[in-house]
Amino acid sequence: MIGLAHADGSVKLLIVDDHEIVREGLRALFARAPDIEVVGEAESAESAVEEARRLTPDVVLMDLRLSGGSGVDACRQIVATLPQIRVLFLTSYHDDEAVLSAVFAGARGYLLKEIGGEVLIDAIKAVAQGHSILDPLATRIVLDRMRAMSSIVPPAGEGYKLSEQERRVLALVAAGKTNKEIAAALELSEKTVKNYLSNVFQKLHITRRAQAASIYSKNLIR
Repeated sequence: MIGLAHADGSVKLLIVDDHEIVREGLRALFARAPDIEVVGEAESAESAVEEARRLTPDVVLMDLRLSGGSGVDACRQIVATLPQIRVLFLTSYHDDEAVLSAVFAGARGYLLKEIGGEVLIDAIKAVAQGHSILDPLATRIVLDRMRAMSSIVPPAGEGYKLSEQERRVLALVAAGKTNKEIAAALELSEKTVKNYLSNVFQKLHITRRAQAASIYSKNLIR
């Protein structure tokens, strides 16, 4: 287990939420926790990345949906450039794709806003220590999806055959990239990327990006 970043056991926290009243409420909560220091706030995906780079907190407590972008995209950028920072999502959204996107983006935790204050404080400390924290519903979603993906096998026990460009697109999907990011990386239009993905999904007999990432990770593509 990785210990806290500071000898005194304190946790430096960045709060990211696009609602001012939520940020104020969270600040008030953490003011009662002497070992958690709120070092800054952000209200958009872009400012979350900027403030994380500037302040280098131990934990970023972030909502899933933000103005100007997705919390998942911000998480991916933060983790990619500052892997020592742990991202913990605190959100009202608990649909399957949201949970899985957060996990695949590198988040260390996913909690719903209905939890109590003391539970949240304990979760932040646990994430700062290197643990992963998932709400019970989020845990079920992830486990169910992983079981489903583990059962995916190629036709007749052989690898799936894709074109070179389809393999490139799939590799970027497995890396957690959005269609827009894939288009930029491969110098294609988003419409072309969507067409490639449609072909890939049809060939793999799947309907979800997470399934595609699982197949790619198992080296079943040829």
